[in-house]
Amino acid sequence: MAKIKLDADPTFSCDVGIPVPGNGTQLVKFTFKHRTRTEVNAWGQEVKDADDLAAVKGCVVGWELDDAFTDENIVKLCDNYAGAGFAIITAYFEELRGARAKN
Repeated sequence: MAKIKLDADPTFSCDVGIPVPGNGTQLVKFTFKHRTRTEVNAWGQEVKDADDLAAVKGCVVGWELDDAFTDENIVKLCDNYAGAGFAIITAYFEELRGARAKN
């Protein structure tokens, strides 16, 4: 039987489908900050009007891309793939809520 810990790990990773024009979605593994329900609700209010850089930096601590996880590269990702910011934030909220639970 699987066990859980009452104190969750500080980070978790999951694959995010980044929309690539003309090529569907490409999976990229991101490492996210864990937040409690209370923390994520408060952060969700803060980030709803934020730009992509602030939103992504607010929840992501790293990615599995050849390029370094820097402000400049976050902006570049979101500029080159217009749906990337939304996909990343959506995946983050879904993972925290358990909406993407694997069966």
